[in-house]
Amino acid sequence: MPLRIYTADNVLIGEFGEERRSVLRIQDFPPQMKQALLAAEDDRFYDHPGIDITGIARAFLSNITSGGTRLQGASTITQQVARNFFLTNERQYTRKVYEVLLAFKIEASLSKDQILELYMNQIYLGQRSFGFAQASQAYFGKNIRDITVAEAAMLAGIPKAPSAYNPVVNLRRATARQKYVLDRMRSLGYINDQQHEQALAQRLDIHPSAATYAVHGEYVAEMARQAAYDLWKDDAYVRGINVYTTITSADQNAAYAAVRSGVLDYDRRHGYRGPEAFVDLPDKITDEFIDDVIEKHPDADDLLTAVVLDAAPKRVRVARPGLEPIDIGETGLKFVAASLSDKAQPNRRIRRGAVVRVTRGSNGWEIVQQPEIESAFVAMNPMDGSVKALVGGFDFWRNKFNHVTQAWRQPGSGFKPFIYSAALERGFSPATVINDAPLVFDAGQTGSQPWEPKNYDGTYEGPMSMRRALTKSKNLVSIRILKTIGPRYAQDFISRFGFEADKHPPYLTMALGAGSVTPWQMAGGYSVFANGGFRTRPFVVAKMTDVNGRVLAEAKPLLAGDEANRVLDERNAFIMDSMLRDVVRYGTAASAMKLKRTDLAGKTGTTNDSVDAWFNGYQPTLVGITWIGYDQPRSLGDRETGGGAALPIWIGFMGKALAGVPNIDRPVPAGVVSANGEYYYAERQPGEAIGTLSDDENKDANAVKSELF
Repeated sequence: MPLRIYTADNVLIGEFGEERRSVLRIQDFPPQMKQALLAAEDDRFYDHPGIDITGIARAFLSNITSGGTRLQGASTITQQVARNFFLTNERQYTRKVYEVLLAFKIEASLSKDQILELYMNQIYLGQRSFGFAQASQAYFGKNIRDITVAEAAMLAGIPKAPSAYNPVVNLRRATARQKYVLDRMRSLGYINDQQHEQALAQRLDIHPSAATYAVHGEYVAEMARQAAYDLWKDDAYVRGINVYTTITSADQNAAYAAVRSGVLDYDRRHGYRGPEAFVDLPDKITDEFIDDVIEKHPDADDLLTAVVLDAAPKRVRVARPGLEPIDIGETGLKFVAASLSDKAQPNRRIRRGAVVRVTRGSNGWEIVQQPEIESAFVAMNPMDGSVKALVGGFDFWRNKFNHVTQAWRQPGSGFKPFIYSAALERGFSPATVINDAPLVFDAGQTGSQPWEPKNYDGTYEGPMSMRRALTKSKNLVSIRILKTIGPRYAQDFISRFGFEADKHPPYLTMALGAGSVTPWQMAGGYSVFANGGFRTRPFVVAKMTDVNGRVLAEAKPLLAGDEANRVLDERNAFIMDSMLRDVVRYGTAASAMKLKRTDLAGKTGTTNDSVDAWFNGYQPTLVGITWIGYDQPRSLGDRETGGGAALPIWIGFMGKALAGVPNIDRPVPAGVVSANGEYYYAERQPGEAIGTLSDDENKDANAVKSELF
């Protein structure tokens, strides 16, 4: 039995297993199955010596006339047995020669029934099924002895191309292939006209076990699969183990939709790059031709592949299989208008034969494109670390790299709260005044090139409170804070939040988030602020059970509230939370106020040259981390920031995830006092905490150099 992965609310999101096989003797296969197979693959099987000379000649002529660009096989069942057991599927003339020689050898060694038996038990038919007996169970949930002529014809059509004629993946194309097989069965006399009509009229019930999943949890399912494999190796795929994850279907769907929307919005802002490919259209365009194009450029959820039949500045007609041609008007062409101009470069111009992406929105069909950029999102409960939603990239089937757990990226300004938290422990308060003024480190101080860090907007506002500096994400203030508390102290301090110290060298650039983190780590780090100072670890697997429901393994999370897990003074967490709430109310994340909540906190992050954009935020019951960037690091664009590129994804998710959740006011903990409209540690009230930070202009050059590099 396969390994199955479920959400916390019991929705199936993944199934993994070894090859499924059920071996039968040739006499145990029903006549209609053998007849359907012969009609589809090799009706002269019992007459030829292993190769079909007529078929080879026909294929050779086709290959010559097509210029050799698409080799046709003309393989008999015996040749397919030879290929499946001894050769590869590579379409080369040399392989074809070996295939023919092996076919003669097989025919000399085995009877026709033995060859057919091998084929019917070994051929791959999709859904991890090998052989027709197992495929009958996989697709129809029934013993092969009980299948109808219509079902036999459907199965017999699969070997030609299991990915294309799999009725689960492409029912329309599989049905067209089934009709071809039924027509062949009638012409060969295997069935009469009445049986032919009955078979065409039969509505096939594809077995539910082969259905697609209702929740886009591919990255989570893969994480769960790896966890099960780590415990049981290959046995995990055959023991009937059920893995129950921590994600909920509603939150996961909300996260998936938010990531898709945010990435596509970014992509629209940066213009159309041109069609994905160009194809030469035949005189008669068939569904099979369009299907072949889609096989090379697969649909990506709602980004559908289409072939342009006709293009003009105000109307484009495209073809999709099984539909009438789709006409897209001006409203749906705004994004690609420049590519419809006669002045467009050839590789960017939309013309007849262009392969494009279309989607159907509230205003009808429009032309879009596959984004090049990637994104990641993870949401977790800060009280125990249970992950509620995780999207590791824009499209799992295009890129299986999990950007939540595997992408080491610079966090930019999103790392500043951890430096500010360290400062609170060193005598600072939110009211401490620091000068937002230029800093210049000359070559003598750096030991190499001069370094002149700047604020993102290039402006400086002079002395300001630490609270205001975080709200406005002032780089120069952060550097001065880090200079004062010491980079090595900060490096040690951030490990409390789950960050790896060696990924954050003890230099002043740490203040600007120049180290390396994953979104997974950022979720754990921000949870410490959200839960009042406790370290919790993100996890996605809640438990694993056997086929009878017996628990085999279960998560043992670190819990907030257990003082053994405290890593940060409750007062520090409270004051940092109040400062991060101001970032949302008045600062770089102010657009989150559209959610009309008073309990949101967080910090935007934008790295140097806008290579990475982040928003790291939370509500007391839910932490959400968003990242967006290119796999091969490059600028997102001069005007792209965490607030503009990443924050909308977070808002899109939180708007759904927090619907109906009441606002939570955080009580002031013992040991915190309020004075002059600001919070202080009781033992560091005004006059005791650092009031104003002054630059140390006379610091030893060697000391400065050690802080820089």
